[in-house]
Amino acid sequence: MENIHLRKRDRNVIAAILSIIPGLGHLYKHHYVAGISILIGGNILMLFIALWLGFATFGLSLLIVPAAYFLGIAYGAYELEDWHGKHDYLHPWQHH
Repeated sequence: MENIHLRKRDRNVIAAILSIIPGLGHLYKHHYVAGISILIGGNILMLFIALWLGFATFGLSLLIVPAAYFLGIAYGAYELEDWHGKHDYLHPWQHH
């Protein structure tokens, strides 16, 4: 019988792919505070920094800063510990 749960590596890859929108990979791995913080604050801050540095780098930072940010967030989501199933208060119907 095939295991219905995704393997750890598969969940890591899915989290990294979801990080195309930074923060979704963290939410997928149940790191809610980090995911929402990245979605709201991190993305706005990255855009602000890229635009501000755009004046000093003749627009080059508009490519480099977002690329580095997206890769960093995706790598972070990939390496992050998976907290799926570790929040008992979110699943009160399951008895452990």
